[in-house]
Amino acid sequence: MTAEIFATTPEGDTVEIVTLTNGPATARVMTWGASLQDFRLEGIEHSLVLGSPVFEPYRTRMRNYGAVVGRAANRIAGGRAPLNGEIVQLETNEAGRTAIHGGTDGCGYVNWALAAHTDTSAIFTITLADGQAGYPGNLTLNATYTLDAEGALTLEITGTTDAPTFCNIAHHSYWNLDGTPSLDGHKLHVDADSYLAVDAHKIPQNGPIPVAGTRFDFRLPRAITTPQDDPKLDHNFCLRTPGTQLHPACTLTAADLQLEIDTTEPGLQVYDGSGLNSEVPGHSGAPYGPHAGVAIEPQHWPDAPNHPDYPQITLSPGETYRQVSRFHVTRI
Repeated sequence: MTAEIFATTPEGDTVEIVTLTNGPATARVMTWGASLQDFRLEGIEHSLVLGSPVFEPYRTRMRNYGAVVGRAANRIAGGRAPLNGEIVQLETNEAGRTAIHGGTDGCGYVNWALAAHTDTSAIFTITLADGQAGYPGNLTLNATYTLDAEGALTLEITGTTDAPTFCNIAHHSYWNLDGTPSLDGHKLHVDADSYLAVDAHKIPQNGPIPVAGTRFDFRLPRAITTPQDDPKLDHNFCLRTPGTQLHPACTLTAADLQLEIDTTEPGLQVYDGSGLNSEVPGHSGAPYGPHAGVAIEPQHWPDAPNHPDYPQITLSPGETYRQVSRFHVTRI
């Protein structure tokens, strides 16, 4: 398997893309953002993730689509967080108010290096420099995509640093299983009894609260969008069985397909895509609009450094950050 040149950026970076095939599945992964650009199941004509057949939208209207985002995925309130007894000020790249997904030059928005690849796997690597978006330490990340014989796609992310820093990485694909313009035909089950309520800026205010009796109760499969669609869904679910081993996170179903996600992470951010507007055609040949796909992102909880009772995201020299998530689509 040889890598293809997908694009050359205005800065002169060569964006490579590798096609992985195993069992019934085919995945295309690219160096820009270590992104999952396309994912298909044998006999299904449409891609199961939102994306573009050309590169340019990934720098503009399709930022985050399929990307590996960080070094601190999700939001940090005011871009301020304690680290080693000091307050670190990070770039506030969301409306000048919060730090999100590691800043404007976070790992989802830059070109990684393709370190190695085979017919069924690809390894990408990048080093985020000390001071990038205000984060201390040179952080080296490796992202390994592997397709197994069942057609399941596993993503393993590891990281090391030369100074204490924050590290919370997330895979940010938008999933749409039935190929229609919206999520109306989809149902979601999340393996969580609690979630984090957020303020108007999507910053969690307290500890976990029960999902029972709320719009966020996905303990049994139910529609992602509601007739009132209020509140919109962009929240962290506190998974039942966090740990270092793979454990169930959620199941997404539509038509005759089912996506099962297992992860090592304690949280799952689910965003209903209510704000999507790609403006340019995607894989389907038409632009993506609101609710065209759902982002399901295994990760640690948002704003963790400002909540000592949350699972923490500090990474120190001599430690290795590790996250594994497995995405398996089957027919039902």
